[in-house]
Amino acid sequence: MLATKNACKRSELLMDKTNEMPGFARRAARRLFLGRLAAGAGVIGAAVATSPAGSAALAAPTAEAKDESWRPARHTQDDWLDQIPGQHRLIFDTTSADGMFWGLRFAGNFYSANQDAYGLKNSDLAVVIVARHKSAPFGYSSAMWAKYGKYLSEHADFVDPKTKEFPVANLYATPNQSLGQGAAPDPIGMLIRKGTHFAVCAMSTRAIAGKIAAGTGAKADEVFKELAANLVGNGHLVSAGIVAVNRAQERGYSLASAG
Repeated sequence: MLATKNACKRSELLMDKTNEMPGFARRAARRLFLGRLAAGAGVIGAAVATSPAGSAALAAPTAEAKDESWRPARHTQDDWLDQIPGQHRLIFDTTSADGMFWGLRFAGNFYSANQDAYGLKNSDLAVVIVARHKSAPFGYSSAMWAKYGKYLSEHADFVDPKTKEFPVANLYATPNQSLGQGAAPDPIGMLIRKGTHFAVCAMSTRAIAGKIAAGTGAKADEVFKELAANLVGNGHLVSAGIVAVNRAQERGYSLASAG
């Protein structure tokens, strides 16, 4: 910077002397002066840009740019996700009968491990299990399985492991041993008592209602309303299971895929 100032000072002295020169010499001297001045300005600009303060000033985003940064939108339909108490948030995405089985099993492990290793209470954990695609039927009460078990079984590609027939109850929400050795009886009921919530896909529910209506002669809209009114405890009918997966992550839930 000192060298730049000295160069500019010398240029100013040269400019003063040009006033005493003939016209052609004066014009040449002025061109020399302007060239030195431009070079000095370039050096100063480069020095500012490469200095820590200069770099920070150039890199700092404007207030307007900060306002344009991405942030998730909030919708009232998803506010129930924030109403579940808990310091740690986890959502399981299930899309099949096996996926629901393992989602229930892993959710139980999540509660147990946090209690044993961290001394946490059930209320310290916010857990949501999504029932969508072929796992959606397990989001309905046993009363719906008793009434529409054939259609729910076909949709889920699931039969009673013991009888090999379609179930007449939600086997994941019924105290029984049909699910095999090592499976907890009434796993959905057990998790509901711990505070788990279920997000049941409305798109899948509407598709299932259509199949039931086609097979029974009922009206699809009426069947849909019936299924929606008979969810498992702590059940929430969401626009789509995949939407619930997205909204939960935007509200701080970690995602675990159970298949």
